[in-house]
Amino acid sequence: MEFTTRPTLQGTFGMVSATHWLASQSAMAVLEDGGNAYDAAVAGAFVLHVVEPHLNGPGGEVPILLAPAGGPVRVLCGQGVAPAGATVAHYTSLGLDLVPGTGPLAAAVPGAFDAWMLLLRDHGTKPLADVLKYAIGYAEHGHPPVENVGATVETVRELFETEWTSSAAVYLPGGRSPEPGRLLRNPALAATWTRLLAEVAGAGDREAQIEAAREVWRTGFIGEALVRQAGRPTLDTSGERHTGTLTAADLAAWSATYEDPVSYDWNGWTVCKAGPWSQGPAFLQQLALLPDELPAPGSAAYLHLLIEGCKLAMADREAWYGDAAEVPLADLLSAEYNAARRALVGDDASYDLRPGAPGGRPPRLAALAHRVAVAAPGFDPMGAGEPTVAKFPASRVPGGPAAPQRPHRLGPGEPDVRADGATRGDTCHLDVVDRWGNMVAATPSGGWLQSNPVVPELGFPLGTRLQMTWLEEGLPNSLTPGRRPRTTLTPSLALRDGVPVLAFGTPGGDQQDQWQLHFFLSVALRGRVRGGYDLQGAVDAPNWHNDSFPGSFHPRGMRPGSVTVESRTDPEVVAELRRRGHEVTVGDPWSEGRLCAVARDPETGILSAAANPRGMQGYAVGR
Repeated sequence: MEFTTRPTLQGTFGMVSATHWLASQSAMAVLEDGGNAYDAAVAGAFVLHVVEPHLNGPGGEVPILLAPAGGPVRVLCGQGVAPAGATVAHYTSLGLDLVPGTGPLAAAVPGAFDAWMLLLRDHGTKPLADVLKYAIGYAEHGHPPVENVGATVETVRELFETEWTSSAAVYLPGGRSPEPGRLLRNPALAATWTRLLAEVAGAGDREAQIEAAREVWRTGFIGEALVRQAGRPTLDTSGERHTGTLTAADLAAWSATYEDPVSYDWNGWTVCKAGPWSQGPAFLQQLALLPDELPAPGSAAYLHLLIEGCKLAMADREAWYGDAAEVPLADLLSAEYNAARRALVGDDASYDLRPGAPGGRPPRLAALAHRVAVAAPGFDPMGAGEPTVAKFPASRVPGGPAAPQRPHRLGPGEPDVRADGATRGDTCHLDVVDRWGNMVAATPSGGWLQSNPVVPELGFPLGTRLQMTWLEEGLPNSLTPGRRPRTTLTPSLALRDGVPVLAFGTPGGDQQDQWQLHFFLSVALRGRVRGGYDLQGAVDAPNWHNDSFPGSFHPRGMRPGSVTVESRTDPEVVAELRRRGHEVTVGDPWSEGRLCAVARDPETGILSAAANPRGMQGYAVGR
């Protein structure tokens, strides 16, 4: 058995893997208290809002894949839609060609809270107060922040001090950014959840209280504060102050929904993903593009095959995915279509964006889809990829001179501090399996502390997911009122012989289904350890990504031919990739991916879990 950074945990009672150890342990505490996987996931998710505020928040979004014991896999969509006033015409009338990367114009209807409430109501067993107490405790009494919270705050210090002063009140108390060894508190957020629980306490039984909480979010004090915030002029990445389009009617009209997953069968596995309002089907397309015989895992031929297949799948994502049009998924996943696409993979690296024509339909790309990003070498994939917050000077006012045009650096994951003083937000992940066989995978994101000003009455900001839409009519991902922006969030569930056995996922923006594919293939192709899948070995294996397609986040750039690998990659493999024409950047040894995973062997009932050592935050717990 090869060396891994940690063991693959095994037991029979319950397993949790999350991107922060406090979320993992809080979720485990719920399992220990008799709760099931869904109770635990909700508790862990609300803790993630507190301890990873630069990576997610209550005003963001979440796709959830759940596999109830003995029941079908379902998708719970916590991705809110564009408000009724969020039209292409409105944004272009403001002189914009892209949705800003920050500010209220980028805010969709917040979706995460309602999705977690539906999961708790329909599949959980615990009262709302029992699952919120962990988040309330950390928000009220404080938690020791990880280094990246303070590092992120420092990149936007000037913005917070001069413009987003409600954010400074939470994240620059006394003028000091969060730092390890000093407790970080968010009393406004603790007060929000405490007031919510007080208002719903008399509503009736467990389900009635959860329903009452949903109404408070939509139409009560929380909804009212969200709408007020959307109406406040806010400096965003355009260099101007804008108000948003979110209204009380938008909040009242939207609800999280259940839907069937999209799935694909490969070598005895069935992989389930969210639909094409996410990037999830791109994972399935990458599987469909694989030949019957794979090169040796880890070889240059293997990496080249996966990289080139990813480019084809992501080109299709750009041309065909979105919630504003019918997506020809059956054709995109068909054997005939993928045989023709597979033939496009040659011996050398491709530099062209090559979407296909499923069913003979001609592809169409956005006019700005070929925007090339200027990227500095040596960036950190552990902190790259979502919305941009430029530190514009306080003198930038509406009607003033245009903001200077700087070369955009395209980061590979989801947060990054750019050379031009901008920062990006990231994402979290959480997987749980319990002793009854219930399984859940969720990827919370959005509503980062650097996405919008903190709503002073609530202690958290609005999100920015509309930046993923195009301000061009007629595209599958055009900004469209009532439609979901195409998101990068893409948790995974995999089945063997029709039985759920593996839940996994990662933060990482456009890289999520690149890192996850390598992880999944590593699990599927590796030998078993201690009678279970070698989850930790697959997590630890050197990973990579490419940016040869339009990025999903402002400023939507791409880096044709790029590949970033960890320095643990065999130098001979790097040399061969370069010989094939790939523009290879060698990154830090532990820099690609933040994977989490749990598994269950249906024959033995043995549960397993693993978590990513990269970033020194993720942890799996269980027994």
